[in-house]
Amino acid sequence: MAQAIEEWYKQMPVITRSYLTAAVVITIGCSLEIISPYNLYLNPKLVVEHYQFWRLVTNFLYFRKMDLDFMFHMFFLARYCKLLEENTFRGRTADFFYMLLFGASVLTGIVLIGGMIPYLSASFARIIFLSNSLTFMMVYVWSKQNPFIHMSFLGLFTFTAAYLPWVLLGFSVLVGASAWVDLLGMIAGHAYYFLEDVYPRMTGRRPLKTPSLIKALFADEDVVVAQPANVRFAPPPAEELHRD
Repeated sequence: MAQAIEEWYKQMPVITRSYLTAAVVITIGCSLEIISPYNLYLNPKLVVEHYQFWRLVTNFLYFRKMDLDFMFHMFFLARYCKLLEENTFRGRTADFFYMLLFGASVLTGIVLIGGMIPYLSASFARIIFLSNSLTFMMVYVWSKQNPFIHMSFLGLFTFTAAYLPWVLLGFSVLVGASAWVDLLGMIAGHAYYFLEDVYPRMTGRRPLKTPSLIKALFADEDVVVAQPANVRFAPPPAEELHRD
């Protein structure tokens, strides 16, 4: 059993493995009171005035207490982060990292701007960890990339992957969880989907081109597609036709 888990862990792509490891280690550390969540949560005042810039990252790594909700989000993190990195972003690790960076930036911006809007500031002030929202963003992007895959929810009913975010949002509301967290993830995911897939098809321009600096951090392997031997896609040269 332990060996199977070790093999499963080692076979994860680098971004998925790194994110999952950091999330589990930090959440366990907080549960054991080795790390204080008060040093991790998103606090704009502490970031700007006290230069605690690590909060911009750590608020995406803590998934609250270790309970059923934690296991639920770890499953979605491991599954859909891995599916995206291995399939949609196969051979494009830098692009996948940039997607997460874009999503984290959008989520942080929404919370900061929302905290300045009257009548909404109180709701956004309660959102101090965005880890669940970033996970939900990955689910949303995956559903947009694979809209026709058939799925089942707890064996109760079937649906296509295009409706997965809405099914999970409805489930969150039924169990009494805040819908804001999932909605933020859907907003960030749709922003990425529109700018990366829809807008380039409309205009021929790609605004989310991964910066060279990020590409330099990752040595992506080329995806090689094997071609059958002796297959011609053009007439052979004339000298080859007259060769004895």
